[in-house]
Amino acid sequence: MCGIVGAIAQREVMPILMEGLRRLEYRGYDSAGVAIRDSSGHLQRIRSVGKVASLQQLLDGASLSGTLGIAHTRWATHGMPAERNAHPHMSGESVAVVHNGIIENHNQLREELSQQGYSFTSETDTEVIAHLLGSLLERDPDLLNAVRTTISRLVGAYALAVASPDDPDRLIVARAGSPLVVGLGVGENFIASDVFALLPVTQQFIFLEEGDLAEIRRDKVNVYDADGNPAERGVKMSQLSASVAEKGPYRHYMLKEIFEQPSVIAETLEGRIHKGRLLEESFGYEAKQLFDQTRNVHIVACGTSYHAGLVTKYWLEDVGVPCSVEVASEYRYRKVVVPPGTLFLSISQSGETADTLAALRASRSAGYLGSLTVCNVPESSLVRESNVGLMTRAGPEIGVASTKAFTTQLVALRLLTLALARRNGQTSGEQRRLVDELHALPRQVEVVLQMNDDIQKMAEAFAEKHHALFLGRGPFYPVAMEGALKLKEISYIHAEAYPAGELKHGPLALVDEDMPVICALPDDPLLDKVLSNLQEVRARKGELFLFSDQKVKIDLDLYQDLKLDDICSSTAPIVYTVPLQLLAYHVAILKGTDVDQPRNLAKSVTVE
Repeated sequence: MCGIVGAIAQREVMPILMEGLRRLEYRGYDSAGVAIRDSSGHLQRIRSVGKVASLQQLLDGASLSGTLGIAHTRWATHGMPAERNAHPHMSGESVAVVHNGIIENHNQLREELSQQGYSFTSETDTEVIAHLLGSLLERDPDLLNAVRTTISRLVGAYALAVASPDDPDRLIVARAGSPLVVGLGVGENFIASDVFALLPVTQQFIFLEEGDLAEIRRDKVNVYDADGNPAERGVKMSQLSASVAEKGPYRHYMLKEIFEQPSVIAETLEGRIHKGRLLEESFGYEAKQLFDQTRNVHIVACGTSYHAGLVTKYWLEDVGVPCSVEVASEYRYRKVVVPPGTLFLSISQSGETADTLAALRASRSAGYLGSLTVCNVPESSLVRESNVGLMTRAGPEIGVASTKAFTTQLVALRLLTLALARRNGQTSGEQRRLVDELHALPRQVEVVLQMNDDIQKMAEAFAEKHHALFLGRGPFYPVAMEGALKLKEISYIHAEAYPAGELKHGPLALVDEDMPVICALPDDPLLDKVLSNLQEVRARKGELFLFSDQKVKIDLDLYQDLKLDDICSSTAPIVYTVPLQLLAYHVAILKGTDVDQPRNLAKSVTVE
């Protein structure tokens, strides 16, 4: 969740650091801080609990300036949100460190350093790094050597940036399991955990690879690989503009956001899984205790977020965790029975959805174990008022019809499922397999996006239609619901979704040659039953539009079928959502509607 920014230049770097922090706010954080090497050769540090704006207020009252500095936004993992736990962390006045990730052997290192006489002022794992560096610098003043030795002793995931007052001409950085990028300038260079933080000052980037250590000077960057050997890392030009709220080459924000999904899914996973394991600490410092006591989950949400909750119900109950899902506006007006050990889980893109926020507030007196929110806006009310917040890292979503926010919600909820499954006896081998499937997810979505032209052609069959029916079984029923919602939101076609097995209980009366029927067909245990349901559609002359796994053999007539590459079963609901998003988009284009701002709808529903 955390964000790193650093700069070494011939000009004042404080404005660069602060703008970088502001541009990383979407990631989620609870405190912020900055350390600058001033003109007298000292490290000056200011930290603040709360938002970057609070840090800026402190800086406005201080005369802090310099040409080398590091800055950070922190999401509490080890230790509560407090100024003492905010980054940067220092060891005396000899070194300052900012850190993303989880150091798993921090207790062992803390005990060792305490025996050497070092005092700790925070509960964080990061302060251990600072004191370890301080102890090494006492014996060898070379900062690069100290960092190299330090990271050899760390177990876990990290991205580090280190500054020393005795080393005015360089920053030292390292990464393992958490992203770090170097931005290149003229007579100045920068580092950050996200390209977006540095777009105002550069478009040229070096993406550090796993295990890399780098020396950042004003006029050059030296990179060393995990074995300590000098390494060449290519310079890449970013195609992003300094303003993310631009469509770029895309006709609409919605299309841009659909195509951003591989990158934002990868971003949502960064720092939360490492070497085949889920890093639960990345959920927040209170999460582990909350998850240890969770016996049931009650999900409350609206719209697209409600559909994400319905998918999650299948996932959670598959690993033995009872789960109920409810529309927030209904939850508010009924008597709720809360079983012991129930976690209240709210889901929202904006974090300001009025019904969901009211439900959270009502839940406080209902006897829940605690509250967790899955959200895309870290400064939102839902995040502030929940015990734990899990950020989706989708970045700003401009289009009213949610796309990347939905898929990143599912990714975050999949991580939650893994955390609770571990407590229900899921083996480490099974966890590793499921983590590997999450690693494969961004690439699988990229492959689906390559079908865009074929989906655009499929959409032509909907140009004169006024109704559509979406079918699905198991977790693909809520996927069908989401597909129907996208189509009705932006094309104004009346679209409904049903469990495929419910066809004969009423909806089949609607099926004729003018009723397109859309269905996802993964290769799963329910496949034969769904195919039988589709036979019922064909018997009534309904035209079928299918998205199926490569292994699926279809013996039907009058249907269009687009084949997806073999998809991992655990993440298939996420992958199969993407072609339905594209179908809705292209149908809306043919209908001539306002794709990004459909009539009667708002991005964030802040009224009841």
